[in-house]
Amino acid sequence: MDIMQAKELVVDAGKKLVESGLVARTWGNVSCRVSETQFVITPSGIPYEALTPNDIVLVNIADLSYDQSGRKPSSEKGIHAEAYKLRSNCNFVIHTHQTNASVVSTLGVDINKLSAESAAIIGSKVPLATYGLPGRGKLRKGVATAIASSNSKAIMMAHHGAVCLGDNFEDAFVVANELEKVCEKFILDECSSLTGKVADSLKAVNEYVLAKSAKSKGSAEIINAYISEREGNNFKIYSDESKENYATVNIQDGIVLSGVCPPEAALHRAIYLNRADVNGIIHSKQDDIWTLSQIGKTVKPLLDDFAQIAGCSLKVAVYDPKNAEKTASKVVKKMKGRSAVLLKDNGALCCGPSMYDAQATEMVVEKNCKTVIGAKLFDNVNPLGFIDTHLMRFVYLKKYSKQADKKQ
Repeated sequence: MDIMQAKELVVDAGKKLVESGLVARTWGNVSCRVSETQFVITPSGIPYEALTPNDIVLVNIADLSYDQSGRKPSSEKGIHAEAYKLRSNCNFVIHTHQTNASVVSTLGVDINKLSAESAAIIGSKVPLATYGLPGRGKLRKGVATAIASSNSKAIMMAHHGAVCLGDNFEDAFVVANELEKVCEKFILDECSSLTGKVADSLKAVNEYVLAKSAKSKGSAEIINAYISEREGNNFKIYSDESKENYATVNIQDGIVLSGVCPPEAALHRAIYLNRADVNGIIHSKQDDIWTLSQIGKTVKPLLDDFAQIAGCSLKVAVYDPKNAEKTASKVVKKMKGRSAVLLKDNGALCCGPSMYDAQATEMVVEKNCKTVIGAKLFDNVNPLGFIDTHLMRFVYLKKYSKQADKKQ
């Protein structure tokens, strides 16, 4: 394939994958074979929506070398190279962080039973590659072993996501979508087995886990969810995503400069006062986040993108609007070194150095919460190790978040 044609295809594919929800921001990566010896791949640290063909990097399959004068290729280029080495009919590779596959990737098992329809698309099973830190040789080796030992076009990467292989982009895209269906069925079948009733949606899993889980003692007053953004010495707090109805509050003294200020603004103000790195806050009550806030226990990291972006755990704090100053201080304390905190019975606060980053935090918190809920259906699902989570968080803060900032 012509190199420029391949680069344009990768750009178009990245945008389509974002629209479908299979990838987001700079997560995952996309590549296209151009010959027996080379492929093109997305670069490191640039959102898919901003990519141009000139950003796509040409890489040599044999030794992963590339032109040093341009962009750096994805750190996962080695995984793509292994796919092209091991599958002569593979011409397109998508590494996704898709939700259902991420959930199942933490369970430590292959998916060995597929319907005839799914098997015709993916292969006879979906193998699980052993865990390795992102961008490291152990992860590459694990994926290569899984590809070599199966006929599958979909490989789950433990605690990480999936790799989907195709004859072309359309084929790889179909594989990725089918994998989500296969993984959802895998989860629902386990829930049905435990309950003795047919689980027809993931909502049934939440209901089962919530009913069976031991909850922390006490309950908290339900508060309204708002989003807010820092603007210099003030912050604006909005009642909805349209941002039409808002109040402006001075961070230092809490004086309301405009609009009708909700009592929940005290919680947002406490974070802005104590966290200079936070410029956007989303109070999220998405289903899986809300479920775990009802259970009210610390959420451990099962997915490495959660460890990178949100932090090494998701702690729980109780916020009482009747004792706003004291309890808001406790919320801030629980969020130390993290980008999010669970509010007992009230979802989670997801923060970031921009609203864009706060949205990313919300995405990984929701996905990790969904993963924790799914894992509760199975035995002996362990979180990521202490050293690995802290290392990934450190690298993300020092490297990848700075790369993203330069592109904003």
